[in-house]
Amino acid sequence: MTVAPRFGANYVPSKGWWYSWIDWDESAIADDFAAIASLGLDHVRVHCLWPLFQPNAGLVSSLLLDRLRRLLDVADEHGLDVVVTVFNGWLSGFDFRPHWIHESANIFGDRAVVDAQLDLLTALAGCVGGHARFLGFDIANEPSVLAGDTKNVTTQAEGDAWLSQLLDHCERVAPGGLHSVGMDHMPWITSQDTFSRAALANTGSLTPIHAWTFFTGALERYGAAGTGTLHLTEYMLELAKAFAADPARLVWLQEYGVAHDWMDAEQRANYVVAATLATSSVAGLWGVTWWCSHDIDRSLKGFDELEYDLGLITARNEVKPLGALLRDVIAAVRCGEAGGAVPRPVALVLPDAALPDLTFADEFFALIDSGLRPSIVLASRAGDVDYLAQRDIAELRVAAAGESA
Repeated sequence: MTVAPRFGANYVPSKGWWYSWIDWDESAIADDFAAIASLGLDHVRVHCLWPLFQPNAGLVSSLLLDRLRRLLDVADEHGLDVVVTVFNGWLSGFDFRPHWIHESANIFGDRAVVDAQLDLLTALAGCVGGHARFLGFDIANEPSVLAGDTKNVTTQAEGDAWLSQLLDHCERVAPGGLHSVGMDHMPWITSQDTFSRAALANTGSLTPIHAWTFFTGALERYGAAGTGTLHLTEYMLELAKAFAADPARLVWLQEYGVAHDWMDAEQRANYVVAATLATSSVAGLWGVTWWCSHDIDRSLKGFDELEYDLGLITARNEVKPLGALLRDVIAAVRCGEAGGAVPRPVALVLPDAALPDLTFADEFFALIDSGLRPSIVLASRAGDVDYLAQRDIAELRVAAAGESA
């Protein structure tokens, strides 16, 4: 029997965004979690602000540790599990680099900085690692964005080593947790190579994917109703599976969403339904997590316009039409009336040295248009009979596209 994936949201507090760590209002968080649970969601991904939790290399805020523990207690009261994202770092268009890090220090390779990161993970694990609602640590939100900063110029060897060291440490201090790194699309489908696809697909407990139609260029390339827009999440999840050594490794759509100025209301509704159902078609899918739970209150200044309207729920805790629609789609998937994992006996072969950008993705989407739901296999594994059998792949299609990476 196929188990339905978990469904959740990236939590954005309705009151004070994540500045709420220092402007604490537990009753507001309780109201937010009640609204989130009313949509049928079962988990939230929450975000620490790194400079607040660790204001000095030698200091972790005991006050904020207590507040994080209380947040998990409130989540428990509303039946929500919690993933804690730590080194933010990059979040909603802002770079929250702690001031104690010298401007010349690389946060991925400087020994003192990495030691401080390990200390923060240890402190967080001591605080919430044993909590009944703690799912695991997501070590950072889209760190590849910071890796492109001139202050953090990083080689792929340094980037992969950073992933390995921090995720191994998470397992030591919080054994058995769902530990991962929330990476955006750039290391997957562009030539940005700070983190290798192999490391992303084989480090930690599972592989999260952030699949935004606008930022990847899919929306511009395929249009609001195009197969490449509506099935982008599916493509990126199948791409992640291709790089995993373990055919049974789980994947997670950790971020997807749509802004009001990208599509009109009818197109947004179509996207929510189609993209969510397409995502649910992927076998080995741990969960589907919308960005984000709540709109940002417009009393807060300086965010990009699109950030204010990405929520399923308003800043006044009113469920928006898209939130209600997603609630209905989730219910249909859970009861087996819609969506669900599909067989993928046909695999598109990706040359190992090719860049799996949207040119390569065109062929994946063309197969969908022909009535197939393909998977993806690296050329180096195309002759591995046991591996193909484990993935139930019976036919290989050689890709014509794919530039050298």
